[in-house]
Amino acid sequence: MSLPQRTPAPRDPRSLTFLQGAKPPVQDAAAALRAGLLAARAAIPPRFFYDELGSRLFAAITALDAYYPTRTEARVMQDHLPAIAAALPVTGCTLVDVGAGNCEKAAGLFATVQPSRYVAVDISTEFLRDALLQLQRRFPAIEMCGVATDFAQRLELPPAVPPGRRLFFYPGSSIGNFSPPQAVLFLQSLREQMRGDGVLWIGVDLQKPTAILERAYDDELGVTAAFNKNVLQHVNRLAGTDFDVRDWRHVAFYDEAIGRIEMHLEAARAVEVRWPGGARSFGAGERIHTENSYKYTTDGFGRLLADAGLRSAGCWTDPQGWFGVFVAEPR
Repeated sequence: MSLPQRTPAPRDPRSLTFLQGAKPPVQDAAAALRAGLLAARAAIPPRFFYDELGSRLFAAITALDAYYPTRTEARVMQDHLPAIAAALPVTGCTLVDVGAGNCEKAAGLFATVQPSRYVAVDISTEFLRDALLQLQRRFPAIEMCGVATDFAQRLELPPAVPPGRRLFFYPGSSIGNFSPPQAVLFLQSLREQMRGDGVLWIGVDLQKPTAILERAYDDELGVTAAFNKNVLQHVNRLAGTDFDVRDWRHVAFYDEAIGRIEMHLEAARAVEVRWPGGARSFGAGERIHTENSYKYTTDGFGRLLADAGLRSAGCWTDPQGWFGVFVAEPR
């Protein structure tokens, strides 16, 4: 792996840098996507949702009335931030924002956490760069660093990220996109990056009635459907496929026995998808699996943290118990 390259931002290279972390070569992504399409149950990994348009569509999803996680998590943070911050004090640390998106959630912590440095981590390079440039204008006194990296399996910060005590902030319930065994492995990678004295704040979507869950992933305006279908356009660019989004419809449902939401793209008619050196025919109604989102109980997620070598220092929820924010540290 080549060493990460430090690219100063044009506005103020002393306080904002941009690093390229681990990212699979394009040819590896193409091979992985083609293999997923040829599997007995075709699948596209959810990390491919987040090209620039996908990132913007997800930001729109978080503003929907149907999508409760964002506003519910915001309420938990608003109601309980002093207690969350007091559980394992982290004032003056390096704040590492995992899956930063537009960086707004982390920005809401600055007054309380008073980070010495802010490190925003995301897979969508251009979206992250734009968000950080805007954020730096609002908080010019905070040293900022963007890390564009694929953390689909584990997080590895580039060596150029300065040492020091770290607060890992992983909001939004993205941990639910991993199966429980995968989640343990991912949390173990965070634990390694904590270097013994770090802290984790993580958002977890909790179990609730099926109707509420399914509406959150299949909204009336069709924004989530557009987000799901946009992945096909990203796959076309990466793998040379010839998907036509008009041939596919969005499907989302909750599997109560497994405790997860599933998202799929379903062929509206019989269609053949071609790419250089290969093709696959899909019958009408045949699906491509694009995402899982596991929902936990507070006790269940506490056990998951323990399996990853982390000790829970507390969990705070909204009054309905829909969403939890856990604080944890290495055991």
